[in-house]
Amino acid sequence: MKKALCICSVLFISLFYGGYLLAKDVIKVGLITPLTGDVKTFGESTKNAFNIALEEYAKIGKYTIQPIIADDRNDPTEGANTALKLITQDKVVAIIGPLTSKVAIPVSEIANSNKTPMISGTATNPKVTISDGKRKPYVFRACYIDPFQGTVGANFAIKQQKAKTAAVLYDVGNDYSKGLAEYFKATFTKGGGNVVAYESYQKDDVDFSALITKIGMKKPEVIYVPDYYNKVALIAKQIREKGLKSALIGGDGWDSPELIKIAGSAIVGGSFTNHY
Repeated sequence: MKKALCICSVLFISLFYGGYLLAKDVIKVGLITPLTGDVKTFGESTKNAFNIALEEYAKIGKYTIQPIIADDRNDPTEGANTALKLITQDKVVAIIGPLTSKVAIPVSEIANSNKTPMISGTATNPKVTISDGKRKPYVFRACYIDPFQGTVGANFAIKQQKAKTAAVLYDVGNDYSKGLAEYFKATFTKGGGNVVAYESYQKDDVDFSALITKIGMKKPEVIYVPDYYNKVALIAKQIREKGLKSALIGGDGWDSPELIKIAGSAIVGGSFTNHY
């Protein structure tokens, strides 16, 4: 939450000194975040930090901020539609969010083409700020990117956990999950490790028994699961139910109190990378 608060504060300060805003007493700032759907706990945390930033600015700020909070449900189409509405109808001067990469990527295209500043605190896929090798001048982030996160995860497995073999299980339709999987595999292999299984699933899959059985036959020392907490919890439980003892590693998508609530003891002992 501290991270999200800083992001909001920095953006607010930068907006108030733009020449075309100085004459205005009220400005509109949009927040796009998942308040319902599969990662709603992330969205609630972001909304809370956004509101705290508004309260802090109101004590000392010269302008009145009219917040417009929109729920993207962690759905790319919903996020894109929401961004268009915020820009063309609500006339926001900037957008904070989206939270996840798969939503932030299409929204970033819309924001950039409309010259509307956008900043995400947690969208880690490189494509959020880069398109066809070129920087999107109106799009920003306040977090590391997946090449770094995937590399750190792989190096942790090699150097800290002394793993020689690893399996990767990821969502093929999720830019965030797919990107982390690719960078983990590349770094783990480069570091002398052997990725013995590299398996993918679809967003709506709930039964991973066949994939876990295949992975179990390879007996990996670690299993890398780069996904969000709800799916990770489900996978972790099924991994342990199959009797696999492999160490579990993931990314910042794990960081929710719901992970322990859903996965229970199946996730205890796991490790994940995060921004703090």
